[in-house]
Amino acid sequence: MKALQYRTIGSRPEVVDIPIPEVGPGQVLLKVTAAGVCHSDEFVMSLPAEAYTFGLPLTLGHEGAGIVHELGAGVTQFEVGDAVAVYGPWGCGRCHNCAAGKENYCSNAAAEGIAPPGLGAPGAMAEYMLIDDPRHLVPLGDLDPVANVSLTDAGLTPYHAIKNSLPKLGAGTTAVVIGTGGLGHVGIQILRALSGATIIALDVNEEKLALARKVGAHHAILSDADAVATIKELTDGLGANAVFDFVGIQPTVNIAGAAVATEGDVTIVGIGGGALPVGFGGIAYDAAVRAPYWGSRSELIEVLDMARRGQLHVEVETFSLADAPTAYERLHAGTITGRAVILPNG
Repeated sequence: MKALQYRTIGSRPEVVDIPIPEVGPGQVLLKVTAAGVCHSDEFVMSLPAEAYTFGLPLTLGHEGAGIVHELGAGVTQFEVGDAVAVYGPWGCGRCHNCAAGKENYCSNAAAEGIAPPGLGAPGAMAEYMLIDDPRHLVPLGDLDPVANVSLTDAGLTPYHAIKNSLPKLGAGTTAVVIGTGGLGHVGIQILRALSGATIIALDVNEEKLALARKVGAHHAILSDADAVATIKELTDGLGANAVFDFVGIQPTVNIAGAAVATEGDVTIVGIGGGALPVGFGGIAYDAAVRAPYWGSRSELIEVLDMARRGQLHVEVETFSLADAPTAYERLHAGTITGRAVILPNG
């Protein structure tokens, strides 16, 4: 089968021929229908050799959807032909967090060498994908896999981040979304559907701000030196009750820390390496700062339910597997609107 792999530190990913995985007991083989392209992949491929821990060669793709192609012995939860989405943050399945469906916070994954697909284990950018356990699959039903595959990360991650702050986002409150790309434009829709907050979106150019307005932002402003002053003006000097930074570089983290209101939340979702000092006088009184990771399996089910109700829509641009390296080049250049999706069998 063909797969997109990162094979050499510092090189671009390559389309290669590799064997179709063999299915063992308790495993599931998917024929992949769609795989999402994410900035996390770009982050992984930018690491120097001394910091790279994901193994080589690495089949990319931690956002995956497919059709059940073959079942290992003992698997009874699914049938061949079922359409499914892949729950990406794989854990041990035994610890307290895993028992609660929160494999994103598995206590044993690091020690046992358990890694998500595309981030250590073979991912979804291949014609076929091996799933280690059927609990890592969620039925898609009649949802279009191409339109919705990115919800497994670009929907689940902002949903998990926003859900923690919903008690602070009733009527008359304000939420700021920094970065309106793959995760951010879905986050705006989640806020519109679940909160009473006025939403202020920040990004670096008018094209991205236009997308933010299209998906529901009440205000869309440039993420520049005037952004904090504008947020304060829009909130009568109070600041935002919750700020969600989907970029995470130092300049955006600085904006988040300066824009949050007393007793507000700052949630740093992006993995750009920025950090926010927390201490008396350094941030608004009683403000909370979080750095969440992905989300739980039950939250993924909730996200897909929102999509079925028409509350979430991912802006998608599709690429063949042969063109997947180009998708990453365009992601790096910032010319992808919304989410790029690879069609390994398209």
